[in-house]
Amino acid sequence: MAAILAGISEFAKGHAGRLVTETMLVAGINDGEAQLEELAEYLAGVQPSAAYLAVPTRPPAEKWVQPPDEQAVNRAFQLLSRRLGRVEYRIGYEGNAFASTGDVERDLLSITAVHPMREDAVDELLARTGATRDVIRRLLDRRALVRTSFGGHRFYLRRLRQN
Repeated sequence: MAAILAGISEFAKGHAGRLVTETMLVAGINDGEAQLEELAEYLAGVQPSAAYLAVPTRPPAEKWVQPPDEQAVNRAFQLLSRRLGRVEYRIGYEGNAFASTGDVERDLLSITAVHPMREDAVDELLARTGATRDVIRRLLDRRALVRTSFGGHRFYLRRLRQN
């Protein structure tokens, strides 16, 4: 980790353009007072044009990963705002604006390979393309898609390994 942070710092020193950072806050990992103070100090040295604070909003790779509570997110925002010019939250759902090529099955597999889709986003995509939930059932039956839950929402992800 130290080598990664040193590399970012070195890059920032020689970068003439706009530099933006994004930090994912995870409950019990980096949302404590000491970790946030360390983050604020580090980012002050990097001097980004903007620093974004994110929380998990989609199913993470590790089931134990959870977003911090609102108090921790606010504490992070306040600490960083005292040291940096521009700090913004990235803590909400990004929306359902997924494009379609007309091949809804291929679209679902392509999107869910890189971005878990909430069920309401899948339903909107199906409605826009005139497809039915039969597409989802077929993909689940073929074990091409996986259904999971996170943060009170149901998501679909592309299965990583075909058995």
